[in-house]
Amino acid sequence: MTENTQKLSDVGVSIWLDDLSRERISSGGLQKLIDEKNVVGVTTNPTIFAAALANGESYSEQVAALAATNTDVTDAVFEITTDDVAAASDIFKPIYDATKGFDGRVSIEVEPGLAHDAQGTIAQAKALSAKVDRENVLIKIPATVEGLEAITETIAAGISVNVTLIFSLERYRDVINAYLTGLEKAKEAGHDLSKIHSVASFFVSRVDTEIDKRLTAIGTDEALALKSKAGIANAQLAYEVWTQAFATERALLLLESGANTQRPLWASTGVKDPSVPDTAYVVELAAPSVVNTMPEKTLEALSDHGEVRGDTIAHSYEEANKVLDAIGALGISYAEVTELLEKEGVEKFIVSWNELLDTVTAALKAAE
Repeated sequence: MTENTQKLSDVGVSIWLDDLSRERISSGGLQKLIDEKNVVGVTTNPTIFAAALANGESYSEQVAALAATNTDVTDAVFEITTDDVAAASDIFKPIYDATKGFDGRVSIEVEPGLAHDAQGTIAQAKALSAKVDRENVLIKIPATVEGLEAITETIAAGISVNVTLIFSLERYRDVINAYLTGLEKAKEAGHDLSKIHSVASFFVSRVDTEIDKRLTAIGTDEALALKSKAGIANAQLAYEVWTQAFATERALLLLESGANTQRPLWASTGVKDPSVPDTAYVVELAAPSVVNTMPEKTLEALSDHGEVRGDTIAHSYEEANKVLDAIGALGISYAEVTELLEKEGVEKFIVSWNELLDTVTAALKAAE
C-alpha cells in the first residue's frame, strides 16, 4: 500500500474510486488499486458509464449479442451497466466479507429522469437490486424531495442505498430521517437490519464552484478571502449533523437492534480551482467512519503527495460555522445555492444519461 493512502485509511476513511468501466475490471486495473492504493469500494453514475462506453472496445461482444436479439436501447443499457456492477461486486466481495458489509461496495444509479418520481425510483431500485443480485451493491437514489420517499421505501424493502446529490445540511437531516424511517419499517417487516447499509453522498467541490463565482462577483478583499472555503466547511458541518443524529434515542434503538449508521460520503472531491491543493477535499475532510469517493486523478494525487494530518474534522465546527455565516453576511443565500446545485445536478445526470443512450444506440446500429 502507498504510505499516504494507508495513512488516510488509518484515520478511518474508506477510499472508494469514483470510476468504473469493463476495461478497468477485465484488465486487472481495479484489483491493482485495491492491492496498492487502499481502494475498498467503487461508485459510478451516468457520466462515468457514458465515458466508459464511448471509449471502450470491451463492450463490443455484448453489444453485438444485444443487437442480434433486437434489444431496445434502455434495456441494453440496463444489461450492460448491471453486468459491470455485478462483476465489480465480485471483485470487492472479500472486502465486503472482511468488513461485515461496511466496505467492498459498488454503487449503481437509478435513471436520473426518475429523480422526481418516487414510485418509479422505488420500482427501478428493486429491479436493479434484483438484476445485480449481489449483497454488496448499493442503489443510488438522489436526495430530491421525491427521492426521500423512495429512500425510505427502498431501505424498508431491505435494499442498501447510496443517497446522492446532497448539498444542504437541512436536506441531509431529511435524508437521515428517511433512512431511519426505512429501518423502522424494515424492522417491522422482519428484515435483518445488519444487512442493510447506506451512505449519504454530500457533494463538495460543486458548492465551492458556485459560491466562489458569487464571491468573485462581489470582489471585495473580504469576499475573495472566503473563496474555496464553503465546500469544506459545509461538509465538516455535515459530519457534525451525522454524529448528532446517530446519538439520538431513536437511532440508538435501531443500532441496538443491529442496524448500521448511514455513513457520510464525500463526493465531487476533484478540485476544480487550480489555486487550491489537488488533495484539499481529501486531507481536509479526514475523520473516522467517512467514505471519500475519488476520481482516479485525485487518488493518484493523494498517493503521490497528499499530506494526511489525521482527523481534520473533529475540532472544525466553530470555524466552519464562521465561514458559512460570513458568506451569508455578504448576501449569498445558502438555500438558493444548494437548491440550484440540486437542480443542476439532476439536469447534468440527465444529459449524461441521454449521451449514454445515444452511445449505445449508435453501437447497437453498428453491430446489426
